[in-house]
Amino acid sequence: MALFRKCFGEFMGTFMLVFVGTATVVVGKTDPLAIGLAFGLTITIMDLAVGHGALSNGLFNPAVTIAMAINKRVSWKDSIFFIISQFVGAIVASFFVGIFGKALKVPAGSYGQTDFSEISAGMAFGVETLITFLFIFVIIMATSKKYGSGALASFAIGLVLALLIIVALNLTGGSLNPARSFGPAIFAGGTALSHYWVYLCAPVVGGVLAALVTQFLGSEEEA
Repeated sequence: MALFRKCFGEFMGTFMLVFVGTATVVVGKTDPLAIGLAFGLTITIMDLAVGHGALSNGLFNPAVTIAMAINKRVSWKDSIFFIISQFVGAIVASFFVGIFGKALKVPAGSYGQTDFSEISAGMAFGVETLITFLFIFVIIMATSKKYGSGALASFAIGLVLALLIIVALNLTGGSLNPARSFGPAIFAGGTALSHYWVYLCAPVVGGVLAALVTQFLGSEEEA
């Protein structure tokens, strides 16, 4: 039952992240600042709502989950279930975003998907690796027993996500999250799906690097 509750918390957190963030893109049709804040504020809200205690670990991202498993904050066994829950949450969120988009008669295939058209795949891979590394570095350090910022960690995590999305929005769409990109991509198809390997692999590489660097800095040491 405890694992089921944590998986449900991961499902809900990822659902809200993808639903609010991509709906802001598709339905709100707004600017980079609003898009960044939509994702950032949602991650803060859901971390405060379900990310503490028995309901969830507040990961909401397969790359974060892998990094936390490397740093032994979650078990590899539980991580598999968390990652599955995150992908399912993203898929269900994109399904609803598609329904709302159709109701407003937005162009077909609009799901707030991430893609890159102005830069090469190699550059896109580099961008997603870097921004995910920075994001997960902040997550691990802000929640560290030795260096952590306690209750303020949720706000730091949400703020850095918003800022990094604003920076990367016109480059790669600012994914930082394999589940966030997968949900929209399977409905949108096209290059969003064929380019998905970038949004799967680059955040994982960034997360692994962040885990290793933070371990070196003593993130898992006792205060």
